[in-house]
Amino acid sequence: MLAKVLSAALNGVDAVTVHVEVDIAQGLPQFSTVGLPDGAVKESKDRVKAALKNSGYEFPPRRITVNLAPADLRKEGASFDLPIAVGILAATGVVSGEKLGKYLLMGELSLDGTIKQVRGCLPVAVMAAAEGYSGIIVPRENINEGGVVEGIDVIGVGELAEVVAFLNGEQEVVPHRVDIHELFRQEASYHEDFAEVRGQEHAKRALEVAAAGAHNILMIGPPGSGKTMLARRIPTILPRMSFAEALETTKIYSIMGLLEPERALIAQRPFRSPHHTISDIGLIGGGNTPKPGEVSLAHHGVLFLDELPEFKKHVLEVLRQPLEDGKVTISRALTSITYPSRLMLVTALNPCPCGYSGDPAHSCSCSPREIHRYRSRISGPLMDRIDLHIEVPAVKYRDLAERADGESSAVIAIRVEQSRELQRERFKGTKVHSNAQMTPRLIRKHCELDASGNRLLEMVTDRLGLSARSYNRILKVARTVADLEGAENIREQHLSEAIQYRSLDRKAV
Repeated sequence: MLAKVLSAALNGVDAVTVHVEVDIAQGLPQFSTVGLPDGAVKESKDRVKAALKNSGYEFPPRRITVNLAPADLRKEGASFDLPIAVGILAATGVVSGEKLGKYLLMGELSLDGTIKQVRGCLPVAVMAAAEGYSGIIVPRENINEGGVVEGIDVIGVGELAEVVAFLNGEQEVVPHRVDIHELFRQEASYHEDFAEVRGQEHAKRALEVAAAGAHNILMIGPPGSGKTMLARRIPTILPRMSFAEALETTKIYSIMGLLEPERALIAQRPFRSPHHTISDIGLIGGGNTPKPGEVSLAHHGVLFLDELPEFKKHVLEVLRQPLEDGKVTISRALTSITYPSRLMLVTALNPCPCGYSGDPAHSCSCSPREIHRYRSRISGPLMDRIDLHIEVPAVKYRDLAERADGESSAVIAIRVEQSRELQRERFKGTKVHSNAQMTPRLIRKHCELDASGNRLLEMVTDRLGLSARSYNRILKVARTVADLEGAENIREQHLSEAIQYRSLDRKAV
């Protein structure tokens, strides 16, 4: 007796159809699973056996072989419990095969037959819709994330008996739907706002420029000056996520099991702030079975690295590729997986180990050698990939005592969105979406300078000894400043503002 059930396996952020073939033959009782199963899949035989018996079904005392095809793709996790159990019931004639070829099944079985939440439901739903299946049968806890995909039925079940009744046509289950427009409306509000920030007008202007062009930024200032407070409010001025961007980001959280059951979609820009003790695998991703890291969890959002020199140097160096390419490729002996990592990097550091170098209110206890050693933990190539370096001084009392609110995030976000709209129109038909992503060819085309601008940039480049990458960064930022003013060409004042956002280069003179 042979039965075939459809399921899916995760390969990076995408899903692949898996055909679960169950063969029940004469012979001594035996249960074997083939097709590159991991430990959790191999252990499913015990869960399936107990779940079938405790749900009132007979477990056949025969030779059972389960094949997970394609056999060269590694299968992991407990989501194959449900399709294996249904396959056994189909092979014994308990389940009719009419609907088995139309629905993908996934779910972990408890010993009493209830169905538990699994990871990766959203990529499976996207794949099922693309390949023309009628729908997916998933645990009830996963129906919200699956329900955002149009074109398929998302059937939520809580027990094995419900699945059998549905497949046999004995019970109707209403497919779950999610109102995408209402979801985005609810996610549009943030708890933080730039109006709460006192003082720091120069820093707020720099963050607006960074957000308008998707530029990476570094903030230098003493403890308590508000660097973290400023960083946490950057998502509030970024353009709202499109549905395609939200779907890409949510898929990453889904495969990691980080999506809350009541949250169908991540419609806000993610903000990730890992601790400085993080490993390179935790930051970039990896492991025996490659998983995404913090740079991928921050996809289409902000990655904030506070106390930048405290991160291990080799951990920071692995950031260079994702910052340039917008993706991370993890290669292993059996597989190579690519995860997206198109993010805005925001970093912060103290000016010295004690934190008070240059602060008029506190005396610094660090020697010049200690300050040099502290800052040299950040390599030149990594610094070159950060477009803006700004100083965030300690806030003065009169700014703290100011009763009036500053400019709100909503007002700043309007200017940022207008700037991004100009960039979308400028780069239409290319893979570039913002000024920060411009290639050298696009820089030459869209960042032309007049005679005074060329003289200014030549003088600054010669004095500071800027690298070619730093030279290009200044032009990109100047283009963004011009976009914020709605100017077609880069003028000298735009270039001057871009140059002042290279504070670490200025100190090198």
